[in-house]
Amino acid sequence: MGVPRRCGVVAIDQEDRPIMAPPGGEGTTSGATRGRPRRRGGDNPTSSPGAGTGWTVSRPNEPRPPDGHHGGMTPTQAPVRPETPAPAPESAVGAPHPDAPPKPDAGDMQPIANTRAHTITNLSAAIIPFLLLFLVAWQLWNTALHWQDIVIFVVMYIPVGLGITVGYHRLFTHRSFKTSPAMRFVFGALGSAALEGPVISWVADHRKHHAFSDHEGDPHSPHVDHDGVIMGPLRGLAHAHLGWTFKHMQRGNKERYAPDLMKDPTTRFVDRTMIVWLLLSLAIPAALGLVLTGTWEGAATGFLWGGVVRIFVLNHATFSINSLCHYFGERRFATTDHSRNLAWLAPVTLGESWHNNHHAFPTSAAHGLRWWELDISAMTIRGLEKMGLVWDVVRISPERQDKKAIEPIATEEPVA
Repeated sequence: MGVPRRCGVVAIDQEDRPIMAPPGGEGTTSGATRGRPRRRGGDNPTSSPGAGTGWTVSRPNEPRPPDGHHGGMTPTQAPVRPETPAPAPESAVGAPHPDAPPKPDAGDMQPIANTRAHTITNLSAAIIPFLLLFLVAWQLWNTALHWQDIVIFVVMYIPVGLGITVGYHRLFTHRSFKTSPAMRFVFGALGSAALEGPVISWVADHRKHHAFSDHEGDPHSPHVDHDGVIMGPLRGLAHAHLGWTFKHMQRGNKERYAPDLMKDPTTRFVDRTMIVWLLLSLAIPAALGLVLTGTWEGAATGFLWGGVVRIFVLNHATFSINSLCHYFGERRFATTDHSRNLAWLAPVTLGESWHNNHHAFPTSAAHGLRWWELDISAMTIRGLEKMGLVWDVVRISPERQDKKAIEPIATEEPVA
């Protein structure tokens, strides 16, 4: 059993040996106490010692307390983690093996009250921006692209993108750093403007993805149930990229996977008011276009590029992590899934495409772990830390990286 130690300013277990997210109620128990799966190959996003809020975790051999009760530790303690088997070889990933998690049960899945409305909403979010790209093509063909359109696109893309990568992902899902309620609100509102769903649902789905990554129960694996030489992989990539948003069987149960966020007033408020921040993110680029050009035509093109095109590009950048980064690229670390690093995708995803790094160390605030691995999100976190706006940033030492490396790694300074 590893002994918690200090890494940077956050106490982290000596080994990356996570236990499963909460199996019901407000409290949580270890995977061993209820037969829930243990994630392998990375820190636990739902019990990170670097969390702003925590919940309880039972010792591996203790009986599970009743749902809704705490047991085993206080929210400020690092969890006691069970021994984790060595990572399975890559050839075994996606197929049954001794380390594979048990199949998900009904409690893992979020019930959808109105599946038809849910499907129509997702379909509209996917198709309408695509159709409006024809208008973009017409605009380029007839009047060319104006400088203010590029400015408005970039001004909207970067902060809203950081709302997803720094906010939804590294803060709310994996709790890679701590910050104030005001900053949590800002990141939550920015992420909501991306039209990728309310923050609590997004987090529940992503934590479930880590719990079952590339095994049955993963909401968007391109490998599970997609066999074949040509059509199987194509169907799998289509499912992981977009198709999974129209299926409701494997969505993460918010009560099980995001109880900490459901108890947080700031997050609940942002979650309930997502539509407000989305509409505001469409109004702002239109207003910028009007201010910069003084014409309603400028307002329309600002709305088009800073609103519609921005949503389309950012959504598909995010979807590419689920699909492309589980199929193409390099593997630096041994994990029991197909996660890969895809360098060329790093700029547009703001550093999220160092995906094998991320699955090896999910709570790391930096996904780019080498100096040359561009990670704009990590740079943003580091800048906010220097300004005193975030703290307790989780960092991964070269020694911890070397223990998981497929091949020995030359000693390097950790990336903030």
